[in-house]
Amino acid sequence: MEGGSAPLEAVRAIGRLAAGGPWLGFGQRAGAARFVVESASGFRDLPADQDVVLALAIAYFTEALDGAPPDLEATQSDLASLVRQLMPQEADPERRALIAEAIDAIDDGLAGDAVAEKLEAARSSRADVVDPVELLSRRVRGSGPG
Repeated sequence: MEGGSAPLEAVRAIGRLAAGGPWLGFGQRAGAARFVVESASGFRDLPADQDVVLALAIAYFTEALDGAPPDLEATQSDLASLVRQLMPQEADPERRALIAEAIDAIDDGLAGDAVAEKLEAARSSRADVVDPVELLSRRVRGSGPG
């Protein structure tokens, strides 16, 4: 595992990119969100920037991934907490408002596609933004062997 000596906490799985493949999800280390990928030795964790956090949430709410292990499966509450962590570090008032709208949609229990739409709006407006599932796939491939 990467990330220093602080323990990894609150690990939750979103799902698998392919049936039988490693699960991916998120956790916390020293108060920061981490991207977690199952590996032969348990799991690996990497920094989870805003793009990864939003991609994880979008994948969850669109049900874009195969099922997560039931004992680690994330809940809507877990996702609301994860996305809420983006608020203090977002300097752009417009994006901050979009993230707040997405959090409200999660908290209000809106349908998954409606929540995903709000989350997608909070992503970068750059033209080169990668599809959320493709972004996660790239991060998994870049995480190396476990």
